[in-house]
Amino acid sequence: MVNGDELLNDEQARRERLYSWIFRRCGSWIPCSPLRKGTRLSFPLQNSDGTLPEHVAVSLGWDPSDQALFVDFDGTVTPGNRIDLNSAALVFAGEVLVDTVYHEQLVSRDGSISHSGDSPTGEGVGDNEVITVDLARLAPEVTAVIFLATSYSGQSFGQIDNAYYRLFDTTTGTEITRYLLSGGPHTGQVMGKLLRTPQCWYFVGIGEGIYAHHLSEAVPQMARYLP
Repeated sequence: MVNGDELLNDEQARRERLYSWIFRRCGSWIPCSPLRKGTRLSFPLQNSDGTLPEHVAVSLGWDPSDQALFVDFDGTVTPGNRIDLNSAALVFAGEVLVDTVYHEQLVSRDGSISHSGDSPTGEGVGDNEVITVDLARLAPEVTAVIFLATSYSGQSFGQIDNAYYRLFDTTTGTEITRYLLSGGPHTGQVMGKLLRTPQCWYFVGIGEGIYAHHLSEAVPQMARYLP
């Protein structure tokens, strides 16, 4: 009979083999190419020289609408004059939501997380909304930060072209990972989360769809993504 310690050691060994493969292929602890939504991959936020990044950011990008009307999977017709995605960071201490950062609250109460502001149309080249995290300033009781996106204007992600999010080191500008989000009938995406461990912060890519147009509709659905 296999005991819990043996299972834990097997899982740790599996993770170490995965990280070694990533390092050999990329030269750093990062995935090399964009990942599709639903692909879960966790890795430590650690530079190739063993140092830990101090500041990271999660950015959301998408293409603006060029259509007058959208027809969704169920035949629903919605105006297509603009696509308004909203990004947010939900800060948890265990299972308790202790803070939120989004377009209506641009800075966390402790100042460790900031939001670049609302992009109501997706116009412009590159990232449309950016959430920056000062890892050193996060309160010790914070165990996880979940990042999500919701379609405030009502379109599903199947109607939105070239939606993505990416994680990058704001000090060096190095992109750590990128997920492609377009596709599917859902109106929200749980993009990923920062997870505190005794050694360092991990990033867990999630990329799962939810049904929510506003942050208030998304929060009750977050319990399944907590550690």
